[in-house]
Amino acid sequence: LAHRIAEDRNTLQLVDVREPEELAIARLDSFINLPLSQFAAWSGDIQSHLDPNVETIVLCHHGVRSTQMCYWLLQQGFTQVKNVTGGIDAYSTLVDSTVPHY
Repeated sequence: LAHRIAEDRNTLQLVDVREPEELAIARLDSFINLPLSQFAAWSGDIQSHLDPNVETIVLCHHGVRSTQMCYWLLQQGFTQVKNVTGGIDAYSTLVDSTVPHY
């Protein structure tokens, strides 16, 4: 993932569905935050936040909330949606140990 972000940052949409207090602990700067708890606030105009034709990578803490978001995005007509399996927890363990665990 880190390699993809570094190489394709301008051609990817990176979404973090965790809560703001979780981002205060550990975050990846290139991800936009669309917390699932605020779904009603942003879901009605999702296409003003994201382009359904651009590859979208979704992240949460362990991969559960991001999986839900991926399914929802696919139902909204997004064509290239990927989940970060294991979430930021796995990213911290496997890719970048400077990202804090919580």
